[in-house]
Amino acid sequence: MATASTAEKARADDRGTELANRAASLDIATLGGAIGAFVVIGAAMVIGGSPGSFVDIPALLIVIGGTFLVTTISFSLREVVHAQGVMLRAVVYHSETPAEAAMRMLYVADRARHEGPISLEGSVKNAHAGRFLIQAVSLVADGMPTEEIEQMLARESHATRERHVRSAGVLRRAGEVAPAMGLIGTLVGLVQMLGNLDDPSTIGPSMAVALLTTFYGAILANMFFNPLANKLERNSEIELMVNHIYAIGVASVSRQENPRRLEMIINSILSPAQRVNYFD
Repeated sequence: MATASTAEKARADDRGTELANRAASLDIATLGGAIGAFVVIGAAMVIGGSPGSFVDIPALLIVIGGTFLVTTISFSLREVVHAQGVMLRAVVYHSETPAEAAMRMLYVADRARHEGPISLEGSVKNAHAGRFLIQAVSLVADGMPTEEIEQMLARESHATRERHVRSAGVLRRAGEVAPAMGLIGTLVGLVQMLGNLDDPSTIGPSMAVALLTTFYGAILANMFFNPLANKLERNSEIELMVNHIYAIGVASVSRQENPRRLEMIINSILSPAQRVNYFD
């Protein structure tokens, strides 16, 4: 029996080392797709022989400044600023998958079974866990009743979802406003052009504003804001599933259930391709 227990503990230590080595990585799909799309557009400008003609300061002011200010009307300034931080994380951060979360939770449950609830905080540190799991584990280590733990974690997940919905909503709204600001800039340029037909030197700059504002608005909406909003919504769904796995696992640990039973419960909510095999 002692030999079997030692072997199980060694296996758990190996799992912990493996999880600790899984550092957060760049989201190559988002970063590569965004950079690649802009490179393609830039290459088309250069091949055309006049990339400088696509730069116009008044057009940039109308589209970028107008999009930011009009979006702020629909939300608070704090929500708009927060959305920019979330947007940057969506570009560079690779979300933890449900399968990785399942393995991490089973490692924590396995360690708790052998070393008791007091060892939980050390287990999550060894596994490089996120804030949600660390918070959940601290509730168990403090001896809080299981029902209260489940309620607190459910409220935390709901609050996380609301934050993600607001941030994605800001980007969606910006994606709607950018083409509209481009149209407004086009009208401004046309009015300036028609009002100065007697001065041929003003026709070129006015036409540049008219055309480039539409161009900038289309670029921002279809190559930046809308794709990032989609990515945020996808990441939000994944994070909510990860948090759900952690909530189920921590509740199981609090009830002192067998980790093998927890593995079956977690696999029942995962897709067949993501199901894990921790103990075999």
